[in-house]
Amino acid sequence: MKNITVDELKQKLEAGERLNVVDVREQDEYDAGHIPGVRFLPMSEIGERYTELQEGETYYIICAAGGRSENVSRFLDQYGYDIVNVQGGMSSWTGDIEA
Repeated sequence: MKNITVDELKQKLEAGERLNVVDVREQDEYDAGHIPGVRFLPMSEIGERYTELQEGETYYIICAAGGRSENVSRFLDQYGYDIVNVQGGMSSWTGDIEA
C-alpha cells in the first residue's frame, strides 16, 4: 500500500490524470461535498462490495481525515488491489486542516 498527500492528489487531477478515486465516507458526509468524479463506496459496505473494483486498476482511497481510508486501504491491499491511501482526507482537501 502506498500513501499520497491531498496536495499530490490535487496536482495529479489538475494535470488531467484519470484516476480512480474512491470516497469511503458515509452517505451524509459524501452528500455534504465530494471530489467531482469520485466513486462512492462507503466503508460500512466495503466488505460486501469490494469486488466491484477491478483488479489491475489503481485506486486512491479518501475519507474525512485519513483514518478510515487507511483501514480500507489495508483491507483492499490484502486482496491484491493496487491501493493508494490519501492522507489527510477531505478535511485537508477543503482546507479544514493542513495537508
